[in-house]
Amino acid sequence: MANNKKTQRLQFSRKFTKEGISPYDQFEYDYRTSVIKNPTGEVVFEMNNVEVPKQWSQIATDILAQKYFRKAGVPQPDGSLGRETSVKQVAHRMANCWRVWGERYGYFETEKDAQIFYEELAYSILNQSCVPNSPQWFNTGLHESYGITGKPQGHYYVDANDGVLKKSANAYERPQPHACFILSVNDDLVNDGGIMDLWIREARIFKYGSGVGTNFSQIRGSGEKLSGGGTSSGLMSFLKIGDRSAGAIKSGGTTRRAAKMVCLDLDHPEVLEFINWKVEEEKKVAALVAAGYDNSYEGEAYATVAGQNSNNSLRIPNEFFKVLEEDGDWELKSRTDGRVMKKVPAREVWNKIAYAAWRCADPGTQYDTTINEWHTCPKGGRINASNPCSEYMFLDNTACNLASINLRKFFNEETNTIDVEGIEYISRLWTVVLEISVLMAQFPSKEVAQLSYDYRTLGLGFANLGTILMLSGIAYDSEKARAIAGAVTAIMTGTTYKTSAEMASFLGPFAKYKENASDMLRVMHNHRAAAYDAEEAYEELSIKPIGLKAKYCPEYLLTAATKAWDDAVQLGEKYGYRNAQTTVIAPTGTIGLVMDCDTTGVEPDFALVKFKKLSGGGYFKIINGAVPPALKNLGYAQNEIDAIIKYAVGAASFEGAPFINPQTLSEKGFTAEEINKLNSAAKSAFEIGFLFNKFTLGEPCLQRLGFNETAYNDWNFSLLEALGFSDDEIDAANNYVC
Repeated sequence: MANNKKTQRLQFSRKFTKEGISPYDQFEYDYRTSVIKNPTGEVVFEMNNVEVPKQWSQIATDILAQKYFRKAGVPQPDGSLGRETSVKQVAHRMANCWRVWGERYGYFETEKDAQIFYEELAYSILNQSCVPNSPQWFNTGLHESYGITGKPQGHYYVDANDGVLKKSANAYERPQPHACFILSVNDDLVNDGGIMDLWIREARIFKYGSGVGTNFSQIRGSGEKLSGGGTSSGLMSFLKIGDRSAGAIKSGGTTRRAAKMVCLDLDHPEVLEFINWKVEEEKKVAALVAAGYDNSYEGEAYATVAGQNSNNSLRIPNEFFKVLEEDGDWELKSRTDGRVMKKVPAREVWNKIAYAAWRCADPGTQYDTTINEWHTCPKGGRINASNPCSEYMFLDNTACNLASINLRKFFNEETNTIDVEGIEYISRLWTVVLEISVLMAQFPSKEVAQLSYDYRTLGLGFANLGTILMLSGIAYDSEKARAIAGAVTAIMTGTTYKTSAEMASFLGPFAKYKENASDMLRVMHNHRAAAYDAEEAYEELSIKPIGLKAKYCPEYLLTAATKAWDDAVQLGEKYGYRNAQTTVIAPTGTIGLVMDCDTTGVEPDFALVKFKKLSGGGYFKIINGAVPPALKNLGYAQNEIDAIIKYAVGAASFEGAPFINPQTLSEKGFTAEEINKLNSAAKSAFEIGFLFNKFTLGEPCLQRLGFNETAYNDWNFSLLEALGFSDDEIDAANNYVC
């Protein structure tokens, strides 16, 4: 790596905003009421006069109001302290905070560049083009904008001025903007870094809205000897404590759940118990539900059993699959001396994993060998674990802050093309945001503060991939879709590493770059080889990835993808990289909703018909917004599209329905008023059978029709069947109405 540093710092041009016009004035706004009810209809949250751009849906408004608005300590016009009420306040406090820290530490070439940076960020948040992970919404800018400090909570940071690790003076002067943490745990009960200390470190993370993953493979298995005599109670007994601790904490001080990942190596002596943990707990839930307990996820049945507050994953090395193919035995080894404690047929282990995944979706599988062969910093140690959603894979005791691009904002529906320049621009802009976020952050332990400062990992990703594929009329499970997804990801990731190298040119590379330079450049070369689909160019990989297939990829995307990686490698070889990692693709479960994404992360759409929430409460059924243009792109005529949409959504009325319609219902004894109630309720119905009950029609109606209280209160009671309609008739009417 060359030592000569470039003197020019970051410069920005405008893409979304206009000189002299506030980004906040580029939108029209609504004042809305946000009401959120639980399944029983009880109002659990209500707020009036929530200011959002008109383009925002009611669901995006609700997420903002309930989850992301600061609820206390915000100066009000009358001089009192209250809560945030406008998205403008939130966009300003975050974008301003990033600008302030960036200016303070010399990221921008000029003050004008800093102002453009701020305005472009504010616009991209308001326009739902790209937003940061939830902890930024919770914590970032509270000090700069409102003077909020808060009592210190035991956090640490590394001061960039002198490189010294220091304890935070308060809770918000340095925010906790990172969503993803990986913590280590030692085989020790009460000392620092041990089991009980882990629950404290996790609590600091959960409190500020973040999630954590840990590999527990160092913990002795049940029956292993203790230094003071006796034997260990085993890993599973301690995992149950951590599960309860996480369940007691609402993340970020809201109703967002604590996010926790438990990883375990496949050779741990208690791995079979770990695989079956949630399977057995689900059986207990079934028994409790059968006994009459509430079966909702927040209900008493699930609250009673263990294991419901974490995702579980197994770390599986390539060696296991070799043993599996040979139909051999897999060895489970002691944690203290490495001796073989038990041998289990590999086929039995694999079958248990598959059954558990089918039965309760846990544990997941993480392929340890492949993960570590793509590790940019192996000199710092192995990758042992991930964050709760498994997108962030890096060293123990590190953290990653995320942001996600809404791909639909960079897709032209008229030409079916992706705005490559827009993707490159937004990727560079937000890579800088995430790097500045490392600079300003505080962390839940000394170790995490130091290593996060030393490696500076970032996590830019995207959402709405499934939507742009549907808009194009391209099947999600197709070679063409995979090529487009690969190209978009290559453009984004190549651009972020290029930006990281650009920042390294004047700020210097991350602290541990020098000792990992050859490994990191090898990984960068492998990424470039994948972009070119140059199989012979891969270096030190046991399993070669599937490259970007030119046969299926639009030429303009292929050209941009290969150029992005040429630039990233060329600049990185010259200056190094500011960040050890720059991209992850998160599930975007909450921020995807605040961006009004039809699809989250890399996922396909889950339904063609959805329910749209109304500002005054209630829902109505709509076709997925991507369906009509997709049908047009597939060559359907407008009248055919209209018919398909009507069939998919349903008529939302019994008028004209086969077998069950106003005429037949009237003959069965329904009044005109009751039929009107059914028509009104049909707009939000999944099945018509759900409408014919005492809640929609009232008990007097059912009693007049000849049914007593015992009959219609029976959960197995079907009014339509009782009235003499056959299953075929009910199905036909249901297909028409719903």
